Amino acid sequence: MKKNNLNWALEKNSDKMTLRIMGALSRDTLLPFLQQRDELLSSAELVGQQLVWELSEVNRIDSAGFALLSDFINELEKQVSSQKIHNAPIQLEILADLFGLSDWLKPFLQ
Repeated sequence: MKKNNLNWALEKNSDKMTLRIMGALSRDTLLPFLQQRDELLSSAELVGQQLVWELSEVNRIDSAGFALLSDFINELEKQVSSQKIHNAPIQLEILADLFGLSDWLKPFLQ
């Protein structure tokens, strides 16, 4: 996988859904993810589920990637029972600090 690619997969387990994001969450890679936003946010499979954002394979995140991820998390709060972010890259926490959103992000981090 190239560093400038962004891939994702939605995986279902018996007790949770995992959204695995791989690659760069940056302004250069977000368009395909953004284009599937409505499909992802309206997925009936997510309703009432625990959602895990698996970010162990994210190799870069910039302010645009942070904004989109934050938007997804905020929108999905209305549908899922809970959300957790696993293996958040340090850039995610740095950007949250920069934008004054550390307190908002903290409950999602694991």
